[in-house]
Amino acid sequence: MPSRSAIVLACALHVLRPLARLLLRNGVAYPAFAAAMKKVFLDAAHAELQDSGKKPTDSAVSLMSGVHRRDVRNLGRLAEPADAEDAGETPLNMASQVVARWLSQPDCLDDEGQPRPLPRAGGGPHFDALVASISSDVRPRAVLDELLRLGMAEEDLGSGEVRLLITGFVPRQGFAEMAQLMQHNVHDHLAAAALNLQGEHNYLEQAVFVDQLSEESTRRLHAVAARAWRQAFKTVMTEAQARFDHDQQHTAPGKRIHRARFGSYFYAADNDEHPSS
Repeated sequence: MPSRSAIVLACALHVLRPLARLLLRNGVAYPAFAAAMKKVFLDAAHAELQDSGKKPTDSAVSLMSGVHRRDVRNLGRLAEPADAEDAGETPLNMASQVVARWLSQPDCLDDEGQPRPLPRAGGGPHFDALVASISSDVRPRAVLDELLRLGMAEEDLGSGEVRLLITGFVPRQGFAEMAQLMQHNVHDHLAAAALNLQGEHNYLEQAVFVDQLSEESTRRLHAVAARAWRQAFKTVMTEAQARFDHDQQHTAPGKRIHRARFGSYFYAADNDEHPSS
């Protein structure tokens, strides 16, 4: 019977296969990745020691992580990079929130539940008001420019309307922005799965699996999954906006420190791991 360490290592190596190909395709070879992983292991060991009530000394961190004490000292002196989650209301953050509210707010949808074009200003729902309902710290023009740059919206200068081109926050352009979305989505999915495996939580983390399909069947399933996501998005996003608005009015800032993420994914490949079209 394999040990828990062997089981977890095999699991992690399998999870890392797509990431390894992503790294190689973008010029990151093993030595650079291995060197960068030292800091990840040190941070994890530091957090584990703190959570267990132990003092995270250099010796304790080195022993738990397997990283040499010299590296523990040197890497510990490096300044932490600014985390995107703590960067405040940037145009990208605001753009994602505006799209979410646009797709879930009834007066911004047509009779078929699709996002309708919004005027920049005027009576009734309009784009500038949508931005202002979330934050007054970022100019609506800056948010609109971000949506235009990412290929997610278009502006009709003749009518003064803004049209949303997609049914979710999925940038068509901007490699850095797409990477940031992947970073946070995959991180939180893996965090939920890891906590469930340890028996510490019972987060929702389910999937439907079927094999022995034709490529045409996988395409049809992809379409069905996309429709199911759109419905789930509306349901969860409506409640998320309601809870956000409630907490802004009724909960002290010091208690508004939690985040939640609900997502969906679809993947199809053949027996040799070649992605289906």
